[in-house]
Amino acid sequence: MITAIPEQNQTAAKEYVQSVYELVIKRNPYESEFHQAVKEILDSLVPVFAKHPKYKEHGILERIVEPERMVSFRVPWVDDNGKVQVNRGFRVQFNSAIGPYKGGLRFHPSVNASIIKFLGFEQILKNSLTGQPIGGGKGGSDFDPKGKSDNEIMRFTQSFMTELSKYIGPDVDVPAGDIGVGGREIGYMFGQYKRLRGGYEAGVLTGKGIIYGGSLARTEATGYGCVYFANEMLTAKGLGFEGSTVVVSGSGNVSIYAIEKAHQLGAKVVACSDSNGYVYDPNGINLETVKRLKEVERKRIKEYVAEHPGAVYTEGCDGIWSIPCDIALPCATQNEINEESAKLLVANGVKAISEGANMPSTLEAIDVFLNNQVLFGPAKAANAGGVAVSALEMAQNGMRLQWTFEEVDAKLHSIMKNIYANSVRAADEYGYSGNLVVGANIAGFLRVADAMIAQGVV
Repeated sequence: MITAIPEQNQTAAKEYVQSVYELVIKRNPYESEFHQAVKEILDSLVPVFAKHPKYKEHGILERIVEPERMVSFRVPWVDDNGKVQVNRGFRVQFNSAIGPYKGGLRFHPSVNASIIKFLGFEQILKNSLTGQPIGGGKGGSDFDPKGKSDNEIMRFTQSFMTELSKYIGPDVDVPAGDIGVGGREIGYMFGQYKRLRGGYEAGVLTGKGIIYGGSLARTEATGYGCVYFANEMLTAKGLGFEGSTVVVSGSGNVSIYAIEKAHQLGAKVVACSDSNGYVYDPNGINLETVKRLKEVERKRIKEYVAEHPGAVYTEGCDGIWSIPCDIALPCATQNEINEESAKLLVANGVKAISEGANMPSTLEAIDVFLNNQVLFGPAKAANAGGVAVSALEMAQNGMRLQWTFEEVDAKLHSIMKNIYANSVRAADEYGYSGNLVVGANIAGFLRVADAMIAQGVV
């Protein structure tokens, strides 16, 4: 039920939120990605502060935008030529009000403090939305795993974990994978952590191999969850994946399993990409080829066309959004859909967007989708499946047991349904019916904010 909020309350709330945003910019100059993430979330929380002044009185906003801890460290390692290389490592422990810090590690040349903080800040609300007892954190390095040998990857990850191990633990901070960090990297890091600790703490990392404490369905979780969320949006409008044309950006873990689940639901996925360019296959992307190229042979997506004559490869990634589709699943990286691409998708008749990557749409692009009544699933809700199953992996580690794939997948499906329902409910309650960006932010924020108030000023 929507309760009318006095105009003066709304004005005061806007001024308060803007003052906190300006403080963030002042304290964190030149960190544009972090600024973007903070603005998107803070703007949507205005009705909360207008309706509930207690959150301002307890300084929740001033505290939640400031990490509890930010660690930056040197990562020296030796390449195969015997040359010493030095990278920079990061871990931001943003908020532990509802559980230990939880969030992935990203290895990519673009990684810097701004990107890690934007990811960590988003992670607070994303983790809250899952309903699991996990706080928000993120980490990574500007190390580029592309073209590196297994031995180079091992030497780097062991050096990285030697420092990171000082700040993590099953009840303190539980990292996982992200871009550039898959099963191989997690395995090397877990081995080094075990060696340093002198004990087997299975719950310190998630995304582990099945044979040493990982969870079935974790590999598929983010991609599957993204599609489950999209299906909830579509079903509510009498639509679905059956017979739909889908474009999925990326060709990594999230993209591959989003494609797989979309296929299972009866859709035809016609395009995917990597950081060099994209492939369009009007006959439908052959998932087995993509899996082999990217997961086994670690090749570029352009190799796809050699095996599928009807497919076309195009250099550059932006053009993928010019392909007409009913459903778009951006699963590559941040800000991959700008305002121009969003307008193109709308003009070509897109019905739904579900974000599999972290913040893949710019603020301007999101406005285009919402203003044109396109169903839009924001990242913190739509791609929460990965961290949800990471929390389930932690639970299995704690109980020293393993659930079946079907059990984990069913729990994941239920969690994504609940995230959608809670986001819809919050949007309706605060007068933004249909706006899942606002709904997800408010639903995630309230759980964290109430826990912070209960624990005092810490």
